[in-house]
Amino acid sequence: MEKNVQKIKRTLKGVVTSDKMKDTVTVRVERYVKHAKYHKYIHIHKKYKAHDAGNTKKVGDIVTIEETAPISKDKHFKVI
Repeated sequence: MEKNVQKIKRTLKGVVTSDKMKDTVTVRVERYVKHAKYHKYIHIHKKYKAHDAGNTKKVGDIVTIEETAPISKDKHFKVI
């Protein structure tokens, strides 16, 4: 039984907050979600570490990141 199942890779858009590491940037991704109890819309943010070969991105750049196989302990995304 051969299965041709492709996993859809998650893509996120965010702002680079740190570029001090070698070949790695920290990207802050914001979401706009509805609070379960109070039914008020709020901004939620999370930081992701992403692989950036050659350190091409700088702080303040808007980037798109894509999910990949684990590159290191914390890095599971790459900059597109």
